[in-house]
Amino acid sequence: MTTTLRPTGPLQQADDGTLSRSYEVCVNSRPVGVVRVGTLRARGRPLGTISDLRVDEADRGRGRGTVAALAAEEVLRGWRCDRIRVSVPAGAPTALRLATALGYTENGHVLVKDLGSAEPAPPPPAGLEVRPMTEAESARWIAADPGRAALLPDGPATAGTHLHVAVRDGVRIGHLWTGRRDLPAGERVPYVWEIEVVEGERRRGHGRALMHFAEGLVRAGGGDRLALRVDPANTAARSLYASLGYRLLSSDYEKALY
Repeated sequence: MTTTLRPTGPLQQADDGTLSRSYEVCVNSRPVGVVRVGTLRARGRPLGTISDLRVDEADRGRGRGTVAALAAEEVLRGWRCDRIRVSVPAGAPTALRLATALGYTENGHVLVKDLGSAEPAPPPPAGLEVRPMTEAESARWIAADPGRAALLPDGPATAGTHLHVAVRDGVRIGHLWTGRRDLPAGERVPYVWEIEVVEGERRRGHGRALMHFAEGLVRAGGGDRLALRVDPANTAARSLYASLGYRLLSSDYEKALY
């Protein structure tokens, strides 16, 4: 029997140039499941994504999902992707086994927090101020990393973007970049793209203060969830986010296409 993908609609292109398309997974033209492929803006070539891969229960255990994932990879090769990311939901052992069997390796955790009602944030460390980046600061900051320019096509004016710096006693010690991003399930939510505190100022509560500031921005804008991505090896950051009430939504696994 032959497993193939059949488009269920036209190729979609978003305003930022990213692509997406949904397919039926078919066995000898008989639909047995679905899968969605897409791209994300990234440094260099677009980053491919495979999501919402599902096979009907009666057709599971026969390799349909594996063949569908490999076929989706071929679609993304045609879209000039050289890397693919799949997001494995927390508590999904079957999806995890499939990803690892196909050569994907873990490289990120997506965390989310339901903000609920507004809570007064604790006072920031003495002398700490969080303020918007100036035009000159944002220009230098974006120019320092080509990947930022790709994700901020209109600079600090990119829709939904907020760029802030943390200053302690007049000295810049960190920055915060917040905006919006699509979660693997397709929900677009407020997102922490970057948060950083310089090495000599860490472990003094500045990162916690920046996260409280980010949550305040979301609440002020009428949002009730905040998501971010963390390196699984960054134990200090993971500990901070856990203490703030962030929970694991999914784990990102990536694979290089050759």
